[in-house]
Amino acid sequence: MIIKKFTGKTEEEATQAARESMGDSVVVLNAKPLRKKGLFAVFSKPRVEVTAAIEEESDTASRPIPPPPAPPKPRFSPEDILPEKEEEREEETEKENALEEKLESIHSMIEQQLKHESIVPAEEEETGSADSGEMFVFMKLIYNTLIDNEVDEKYANQILDEVEKLGRKRFSIDYMLSSIYERLILKFGETELIRKTGDKAQTIFFLGPTGVGKTTTIAKVASRLFVEEKAKVALFTTDTYRMKAAEQLKTYADILQIPFRKIYSADDLNTALDEFTSYDYILVDTQGHSPHNTEQLEAQHQFLVRASEKLDVGAYLVLSITTKYRDLLNIAETYSHLVKYKLIFTKLDETSTFGNMLNIRMHTGASLSYVTNGQEVPADMDEFNPQKIVRILLGGKTPEE
Repeated sequence: MIIKKFTGKTEEEATQAARESMGDSVVVLNAKPLRKKGLFAVFSKPRVEVTAAIEEESDTASRPIPPPPAPPKPRFSPEDILPEKEEEREEETEKENALEEKLESIHSMIEQQLKHESIVPAEEEETGSADSGEMFVFMKLIYNTLIDNEVDEKYANQILDEVEKLGRKRFSIDYMLSSIYERLILKFGETELIRKTGDKAQTIFFLGPTGVGKTTTIAKVASRLFVEEKAKVALFTTDTYRMKAAEQLKTYADILQIPFRKIYSADDLNTALDEFTSYDYILVDTQGHSPHNTEQLEAQHQFLVRASEKLDVGAYLVLSITTKYRDLLNIAETYSHLVKYKLIFTKLDETSTFGNMLNIRMHTGASLSYVTNGQEVPADMDEFNPQKIVRILLGGKTPEE
């Protein structure tokens, strides 16, 4: 992993400098304002520092390709969570208690740094490094914490394996935890928000099953774009089967005093798009349905095709964090056959475990964009913040605590 810092007049300028230096796949770990000290600090222009990271390219390309290895045994499995023998459990209790206390102090440090500044990448340490027994117990504690937060077993093992491979000598527990934190941030990647990319209006479809909060989410996005960015926004709905949903979206449009249209067919969409080509964004609510309903999926595909013939098209798959992992996988796989999408997770206020956000991100490769944590429009929506979620996945406090 390569980690560097860049400065600029704004976060966007510093991030752009990072991309120019390290490539487009760079991930911003944190950003913080730089404040000069001294008598003349008040006259200096503000600056922003971003900490950026990128995974090092493998140096194995020039090496001979070895035969396929045997399937690796996972570092940990559910059977490893508790020792088989009671005496083994007693022997580890003292070490676990000591390490848990250390984890608590490190979590407090992470929380303080997240409030005030970026986490400084840990340095390699010879002094105070953990012995093999302590490190095993520590890694098992991290594994258990990730599993308790419903991170898929294979991803938990993958992350711990990658962190161990970074080591060429013995490290302290502080260093290993910092490395795991950084690795998780990289796995989440860069947050991708709705941004104007050209002169054409952007037609943005919000996809997903019934009951995940698509309509409310669209209202929150529309409010943010219209009020904060002063953008010209129109609201469409293709969900003409649920009158309540259409009426709800029209109510939001009336409050914001922006146009609203019901779309019954691809031809209707074609006509409506012609009417609003001068707008910045056209946000489209879609009908929620079972991922097994091929007829309705085909209808949505036709809407997407027709819109792409005229304007720039984007798609966001809206998922509830409370949905079972297996169902989330099924939904994500189904919609991946329709369009390349980004992810929005809803109902964060209804759970305390957020592992599925990492699971779906790693399974689909789709970028995360927004999260919602309540029904209030537009307040209960935030940009996805990987630092906060990683802190929770490693046993830190939830934002409300």
